[in-house]
Amino acid sequence: MSAESAPPIEGGTVLAFLNEVAGGRKLLTAIRERVDAGAEHVALAVPQNQPVSGQIVDVDEVRDAALSRVEVTQQVLREFGIEATASIFDPVPPLALDDAVRAFQPSEILISALLESRFGWSRKDLIEWASDRFDAPVVHIPVRIDDDAIALDINHTLVVATQTVNAPDLIDRLIARNREGAHRYTFICPSSGDTPREEVVDRLAETLAALYRDEIDATGQPMSPEPFAAVSNAIEHYRVDDILVSTFAGQQSQWIEDGLLDQIADITDKPVEHFESGGGSAASDSRQPVAAGAERSES
Repeated sequence: MSAESAPPIEGGTVLAFLNEVAGGRKLLTAIRERVDAGAEHVALAVPQNQPVSGQIVDVDEVRDAALSRVEVTQQVLREFGIEATASIFDPVPPLALDDAVRAFQPSEILISALLESRFGWSRKDLIEWASDRFDAPVVHIPVRIDDDAIALDINHTLVVATQTVNAPDLIDRLIARNREGAHRYTFICPSSGDTPREEVVDRLAETLAALYRDEIDATGQPMSPEPFAAVSNAIEHYRVDDILVSTFAGQQSQWIEDGLLDQIADITDKPVEHFESGGGSAASDSRQPVAAGAERSES
């Protein structure tokens, strides 16, 4: 069943299963349609699997990465007036989905999944398995990094930012780019100083919500490893037409000092832009960035 042929809903719970991705304008649209149709509850579930843009091996880090993915989506929904329960489950997608269905007893299941999972399950296999196993309707919500890959008139930009990811001038730059020509944005937020996980989640959710309000497609990975490893893995797994690395203006950047731009140029022939942000926050320009008073910042 496609997202466009959604059945009418009166009450009940909509379960959105997010496999390795966070956010997504198509998923937001689908959930808003279900809520408008009378869904009483929205539940978000993710498996504790390895993020695409990372080589995380520590069990606690994998769990935190999964928690961050589901919390970003939860906060994006909140930006649009929708409250949702968010939970993480078994690392293997089918087992995670099975547990989530038992936990939430949904009236409909939305699956947002990459083309292939790390555990040998293709998106088609997962959706067909779920459709055969559960009584509730199963709807595939396309993930744009797969489904738009063949659209040659759309530019896919990989945005590398952490502390500046919700800076107003960066968001304005991304919106302006889209108005010049259709863009899709994939965000990765590598480790950056002592920035806590919860703050990265907040910042990325603000940015995704801002782009969705301008009808721009974007997804994000709120936790990934060191910058170069994160970029390398993202280039391998996503369609990338160009790369934008964002750091604070007027401050020493550890990323830049470590040669991140040159390292990226060594592994790809895609254009790389270094955007220097004035800082601030999408929510309030008066909010000070985390590292504003530090001698060195990263992104």
